[in-house]
Amino acid sequence: MSINEVLEQALELKANERSKLIDELLKSLDKPDEEIDQIWAEEADKRLESYRKGELKAVPMENIFK
Repeated sequence: MSINEVLEQALELKANERSKLIDELLKSLDKPDEEIDQIWAEEADKRLESYRKGELKAVPMENIFK
């Protein structure tokens, strides 16, 4: 089945069914990447350690959302 055939069939669905189909397709693309998660965890640990050593200053949350 070609993508055009799938699209034609999808466009025949009711709006709520198309919405559910879109949601499921997007979820299928949004798979966690363990390698990236590990890299971010290591970066967070480095930043926390730098903060605790006084090498990194914190910014109050109120200033960030101004």
